[in-house]
Amino acid sequence: MTNLNKVVSSLRNEYARLEKEMGRVGKALDALGHAGGKSLKHTGRTLSKEARKRIADAQRLRWAKVRKQAAKLVKS
Repeated sequence: MTNLNKVVSSLRNEYARLEKEMGRVGKALDALGHAGGKSLKHTGRTLSKEARKRIADAQRLRWAKVRKQAAKLVKS
């Protein structure tokens, strides 16, 4: 049990370190995104209604496959 506690503690420490690092990366991206007056977040691309539907249908199929695999694992 103490081994498991050490693993959990180590994972929490790593998670905290990664959160700090992601904060730094986010600040750097924000600074770079505003340099020259351009924003990194907006690309200006628009998808047609049909394209959005195709993407949504494909994603529904992927999730159905995931749920099917999960159901197999639960049964066995």
